[in-house]
Amino acid sequence: MKTTLLFLVVAAATFESRLSACDELPEKLTVATWNVEWFFDNYSGDNQGELAKKMAAPSYQEWQWRLEQVARVIAEMKPTILTLQEVENRDVLYRLCRVLEEKHNIKYRIAFIPGYDFGTEQQVVFLYRYGLVEYSRREQTTEMFESGQFYNLSKHIFARFEWGQGDEKESLLVVGVHFKATPESVDLRRKQSRLLRTWLEPSLGGKINVIALGDFNPDTSFDDEKPGSEMFELRKPTDASPELVDLTGTLKPDDRMTHMIGKAFDRILVNKSLMDDEPNRRDFVFKSIKNYRELVIRGDKDTDHREQYYKIDAKERDVSDHYPLMAEFLLQ
Repeated sequence: MKTTLLFLVVAAATFESRLSACDELPEKLTVATWNVEWFFDNYSGDNQGELAKKMAAPSYQEWQWRLEQVARVIAEMKPTILTLQEVENRDVLYRLCRVLEEKHNIKYRIAFIPGYDFGTEQQVVFLYRYGLVEYSRREQTTEMFESGQFYNLSKHIFARFEWGQGDEKESLLVVGVHFKATPESVDLRRKQSRLLRTWLEPSLGGKINVIALGDFNPDTSFDDEKPGSEMFELRKPTDASPELVDLTGTLKPDDRMTHMIGKAFDRILVNKSLMDDEPNRRDFVFKSIKNYRELVIRGDKDTDHREQYYKIDAKERDVSDHYPLMAEFLLQ
């Protein structure tokens, strides 16, 4: 009986220590987004649609080339948290993390929940270094669906991170997205922005840090995002709404372009908590944002990929048609 009691006490103490332990508060937090353009391996037996099969890597050798190039870009950036768009499945993420660890000595973990874009079979995912406490997907309520004001996000993922303890604890709610593409989908993207804004609204005005990032595919230029536009619905739909600050606006105009056709498709938006230095305590504050175009473009010029990606000579073949964005936040 005494032995059993001792075991229970030790087990309880161990469990309690695990609950109280958390990741150390980092002095710097870096959060990045990158659309990796049809990051599909060479095995198409697990794909259902003809489009996904068509866009798969044509051989194991080409897939290995792609894996190593994507890993190289990520290793150069070394983000704490990275959301990727147009990923095939968990297996390609596992292969990517293996290359990052074995060739670049950087260990990432995976947050993955399959979406339901069955037309492309593409997914939105997170890779992260530490700090994750939970991740999920969200859906509309019946009332929201019947209102006709919203449109589902078939490709998205929410994650919550925590670092530090007690009064020093910093929390971050981050959502990675991939909105509908093509100019004719502007109204659907506006409804997607409205849905995402509704989900985030309860968290925007408080002390919790919030980041929304990914490929938003806006059809308007950055300077034309006025009330009623796609991104405005997300950033500040009414005068009384807490603002989401689009960090892309702090870049020089040429650096805002994240796609080779000259569009600012990819964005990083944050709430005021990450912009303002809270008095009397250390917290994360926005420092800078950078476009990593130079890591993606290979050869002499951008080459339009579309459906000819693997037909381009490897010396000229860019890693993706999108360029990564990464924001840095300092603890101060």
